[in-house]
Amino acid sequence: MRVRDGDGGGEVIAPPQHLVLAYYITGHGFGHATRALEVVRHLVATGHDVHVVTAAPEFVFTTEISSPCLHIRKVLLDCGAVQADALTVDRLASLEKYHQTAVVPRESILKAEVEWLNSIKADLVVSDVVPVACRAAADAGIRSVCVTNFSWDFIYAEYVVAAGNHHRSIVWQIAEDYSHCEFLLRLPGYCPMPAFRDVIDVPLVVRRLHKSRSEVRKELGIADDIKVVIFNFGGQPAGWELKREWLPDGWLCLVCGASDTQELPPNFIKLAKDAYTPDLMAASDCMLGKIGYGTVSEALAYKLPFVFVRRDYFNEEPFLRNMLEHYQCGIEMIRRDLLTGHWKPYLLHAITLQPCYDGPINGGEVAAHILQDTAVGKKYISGKLSGARRLRDAIVLGYQLQRAPGRDVGIPDWYSLSEKETGVRQAPTSHDINGSAELSFEDFEILHGDMQGLTDTMSFLKSLSGLAGNDPRSPEKQTRERTAASVLFDWEEEIYVARAPGRLDVMGGIADYSGSLVLQMPIREACHVAVQRSDPSKQKQWKHTQARQLANGGAVPVLQIVSFGSELSNRAPTFDMDLSDFMDGDKPISYDKAKEYFSLDPSQKWAAYVAGTIFVLMTELGVRFTDSMSILVSSSVPEGKGVSSSASVEVASMSAIAAAYGLNIAPRDLALLCQKVENRVVGAPCGVMDQMASACGEANKLLAMVCQPAEVKELVNIPTHIRFWGLDSGIRHSVGGTDYGSVRVGTYMGRKMIKCAASDLLSESLPSCVPTLSGDTNPEEYEEHGVDLLKSEASMEYLCNLPPHRYEAVYAKDIPEVITGDAFLDKYGDHNDAVTQVDPKRSYCVKAPTRHPIYENFRVEAFKSLLTAAKTDGQLSALGELMYQCHYSYNACGLGSDGTDRLVNLVQEIQHRKTSRAGGPSLFGAKITGGGSGGSVCVIGKNCLRSSEEIFEIQRRYKAATGYLPIVFEGSSPGAGKFGYLKIRRRRSA
Repeated sequence: MRVRDGDGGGEVIAPPQHLVLAYYITGHGFGHATRALEVVRHLVATGHDVHVVTAAPEFVFTTEISSPCLHIRKVLLDCGAVQADALTVDRLASLEKYHQTAVVPRESILKAEVEWLNSIKADLVVSDVVPVACRAAADAGIRSVCVTNFSWDFIYAEYVVAAGNHHRSIVWQIAEDYSHCEFLLRLPGYCPMPAFRDVIDVPLVVRRLHKSRSEVRKELGIADDIKVVIFNFGGQPAGWELKREWLPDGWLCLVCGASDTQELPPNFIKLAKDAYTPDLMAASDCMLGKIGYGTVSEALAYKLPFVFVRRDYFNEEPFLRNMLEHYQCGIEMIRRDLLTGHWKPYLLHAITLQPCYDGPINGGEVAAHILQDTAVGKKYISGKLSGARRLRDAIVLGYQLQRAPGRDVGIPDWYSLSEKETGVRQAPTSHDINGSAELSFEDFEILHGDMQGLTDTMSFLKSLSGLAGNDPRSPEKQTRERTAASVLFDWEEEIYVARAPGRLDVMGGIADYSGSLVLQMPIREACHVAVQRSDPSKQKQWKHTQARQLANGGAVPVLQIVSFGSELSNRAPTFDMDLSDFMDGDKPISYDKAKEYFSLDPSQKWAAYVAGTIFVLMTELGVRFTDSMSILVSSSVPEGKGVSSSASVEVASMSAIAAAYGLNIAPRDLALLCQKVENRVVGAPCGVMDQMASACGEANKLLAMVCQPAEVKELVNIPTHIRFWGLDSGIRHSVGGTDYGSVRVGTYMGRKMIKCAASDLLSESLPSCVPTLSGDTNPEEYEEHGVDLLKSEASMEYLCNLPPHRYEAVYAKDIPEVITGDAFLDKYGDHNDAVTQVDPKRSYCVKAPTRHPIYENFRVEAFKSLLTAAKTDGQLSALGELMYQCHYSYNACGLGSDGTDRLVNLVQEIQHRKTSRAGGPSLFGAKITGGGSGGSVCVIGKNCLRSSEEIFEIQRRYKAATGYLPIVFEGSSPGAGKFGYLKIRRRRSA
């Protein structure tokens, strides 16, 4: 039998019995409550009792559902993502708050929820998407189902990268909780959710409309011909000052979430706190807001163009954004333009879109049917796996899915040519040039430089040819970055191209900032950067860039950057700024202000690696840029793999800019300037070896460099019988990550302790002695060590200048394993590192980070000497042993990872297995590289076919164990200094 929902909803199946459902809703945002409302409404209309467990305001439910079957229980069992403001998620605060909300009181929560579920005699537990609800249901012997488009294990997994692995247990616990769920009702725009056993896809869950467009406008007193934008950032934007001139003439803006005390201009209308948003959206012409499930689903359902601004570090957003853009329903606004009021070009473009979503929007009804059937015992799907185990194996796959090439399809044309009166003509199509779509690098004249037979450089020039022949107004769908790049350059003018490779850290790694010898190999993969300078009045500009210039009163030098590969790492594909933003009067702004400038919008923070090179040239060399600049960045060095993708971008960018402006900068000096970009503008506390390898390296040679601060010792030929490979673990590495930074702090703490101890030992020779570091040392013990040694150690600048035997004999026993930041600061003052800070509330590992660079420098020296030893298996075994020692020393510092350990263990298994094949092992050692905590491992072996076969075997076995196929880095290429630069210009047609 079927009954009709009296409130106008769809038909629902009459149940065979009365049911009681407990519906848990996460504490993150209204979107979860509003979509749960639709499911609850259908369940209540059928006569079931639904107990909603939520921290959301009651009016969200009671204004839509007036029934004794609805019960609201105000409880907060999780916290979601903690937002610093409307657009920024605080990753560390999110994990810490979840820990306090759900982990610390976990046992009492489970006990209380089990008792409550039994007291209401619940037939089914539904969760959107509170992890502990699933576990509580299992403990109470009640089936549970989740309804969501994302899960908190996936969201928090990437936060752990920034906050530190000590939070990893939170992710595993959440995944394990979800694994108790019967199945997942998965909503469109979903993220990878490997913790759930089984999945059923349902349509969009969308709130219904109560009033027509004309009814809403009549109530608000808005004529039908007035353009209306709804401003929807939740309850966050109360402090934003909105200005009349931000809207196009004749437009009105409906403001959601404004405070009672907030004053608005006359063309902005403040909406009531409980205003029904779907009706207002359907009555508007476009929406300006942040992406969330509720805003996206309702924009799609009601075909409302959505101008969105990216939120930082909320990992569901790329999937919802892809869905928006696929259905021609969204355009992205740069955050700076949102906050400074450059809205007009975005709003005017939005109303030209033609949203085309035509899928079903009855997900609430469909979900209610499934939940009802499940509650009465119907089995939809069976089978069970451990959620935590599935997450461990699938998290890398999920990361790759988020950034898979080609996900962004059907993106609307936004970065089209602006109509300027300067006479800049549209880039010709390929048919205009040669009557064919086939283009090649030969379409460019090379006025300076040599491609040196590098196939990737040929491919880059070919891609430029394709852009030169691209019509941005073509109806053919293409990525935003390609559309933006096609109108970036004036193809009749000169373009400067530079190339800088990534690097494979063979030996040395994190000991670089302690002054170690390092051995680095420039890899085959590289970054290419193309730069064109132009008169500000003649530069091709994107529409919003031009609008900003007109608002500011005329042409000024502008920087426009396009970065290829943006969708692989969830960042904005373009960046633009007025170069005057770098100036304070006639002087550059401070490094702190430059760092703050780029940190305001993390989706565009990548631009700091490129634009930061301009700022460093202004600050350090006094260069003044009076021309506008257009830059295209295209890198084949994968991010997060520990092969210096950031250094290659910095070095290639500065090399191309230097070439365009006639600056003669030696490779070593350029590397040091690029390190300043990363340390002072980006804010990553890296050493200099990455930039030096990218700038000064040569193909098939190891760059031997002493990082004091950056002295190239020699270029060491790789013996022909030896080969190095890089193997990517699939676990993202970040130099800016917390683990790398805390280890560096611990290292500098150790150096300060040793220097203070040496000073104390010097004082012990005086009659009025002061206590030593340990407080009970006999001064006579140290007479043999000599005053000169102690003096040098008391003033030691680089920790690697302390030999291992001196460390063990004199200082090791007094270095603590761990010390808190406040204890260190109380006893020693500062740790004397310009690029990191000691957090008084944090505990730091000291002994292992102090020991590592002292011994690593010795290992690298030995490794370098062994490379020139006799060609024997003993030589390779010794080299491999040094790499293994380095690897386990990283682990002792806390910079290891499950993936890199697995790869190293596979190398060891293959090296030591018994084999019937003659010749003994062909692989001899492996180590984690660079900053550690994921990324890649470096493998050493014989240069032979068998070693390559064994590398491929490791690939296959790693994939079988983890689901991820490692990238193999093999081969070498010249550094930026050896490559030089190309000056090119499009060939003129006859």
